[in-house]
Amino acid sequence: MAAEARIAALEELRGLILACSKCSHLVGSRHSVVFGVGDPSARILFVGEAPGADEDLQGEPFVGKAGELLTKIITAMGLSRDSVFIANILKCRPDTPGQTSGNRKPRPDEMATCLPWLERQIDLIQPRVLVALGATAVEGLLGKGLAGITQLRGSWQEHRGIPVMPTYHPAYLLRNQALSEKRKVWEDMLQVLDRAGYPISAKQRGFFLNRE
Repeated sequence: MAAEARIAALEELRGLILACSKCSHLVGSRHSVVFGVGDPSARILFVGEAPGADEDLQGEPFVGKAGELLTKIITAMGLSRDSVFIANILKCRPDTPGQTSGNRKPRPDEMATCLPWLERQIDLIQPRVLVALGATAVEGLLGKGLAGITQLRGSWQEHRGIPVMPTYHPAYLLRNQALSEKRKVWEDMLQVLDRAGYPISAKQRGFFLNRE
């Protein structure tokens, strides 16, 4: 697909997604529908689980503390948020009735309802690699019944013919600051860079190695 046609198709899709009302309970509680951001021709598409409070207010994925860390990871890869694409399994923030703060995991029925929107984005963008950020993104892309994120992390999977790299969600790295955990995610990103056809420097290969 030519670049202009892809951009036009994504804009048309954006209009459809922003008007979606398939999940009435989410429609009633949301501020925004979070379409996604980035390059319409991105080689790498990052997939998270669902918008949180910050994302719901701003209409953009990964803008809170986890988003800041994801941006740092992307920058360390030699890329930018504008050169990849970032989206979620769910386009609306899961409602949290009775709660004044916090988030909840998307339900399987919600993910099943919303997944076709993401799949249409993938079809239009045609990335070389999908990065599944965390257990919920893995479940949404690959289905239930697989091993957990700890077992799957770092091993290539596949979604509709596209390689998928499961890795830890940035929120996990915020909770666990161990250098060993940062290195695990970075090793995953090195695999992603290689599969996407980007060069990798010696400096990049050495990030987060314990030199003690």
